[in-house]
Amino acid sequence: MRLGEFLRKDFVLDDLQASDKPEVLRELVSPVAQAFPDVSPEKALRVLMDRENLGTTGIGDAVAIPHGKMDSLKEIVIVAGRSRGGVDFEALDHKPCRIFFLVLAPEHVAGMHLRILAQISRLLSDEGFRESFLDAPDRESLWRVLSSHS
Repeated sequence: MRLGEFLRKDFVLDDLQASDKPEVLRELVSPVAQAFPDVSPEKALRVLMDRENLGTTGIGDAVAIPHGKMDSLKEIVIVAGRSRGGVDFEALDHKPCRIFFLVLAPEHVAGMHLRILAQISRLLSDEGFRESFLDAPDRESLWRVLSSHS
């Protein structure tokens, strides 16, 4: 399994406008709801906020990996987003998050869901990748960074 199998160019958001956690999640869910009309954006937000209430997915180094499971999904979806100004995501290091990887998975794929989260974590532990991700000038460049590393 490669992370690239789950990435879609239309799920790359290079300039998130949100200024707080709920807004970031809403912005990240938006392309999923557009691509999958059976997915309720309100339910997705509730699932993600419920997960955040258990403990932040802001892991530090400007990175957050919000995730959750939904029975209405048929496949795993990943949305990559970047905030130029940073957002208070209640990260473990108390610093703003600028890199977001949203992972939504169907209820029945627990093992695959965990493997994807592990791959994303490994990818984001690479300081060179994080710098390339943050420095990409536009959406197309950001897509190339993602495609070449996944």
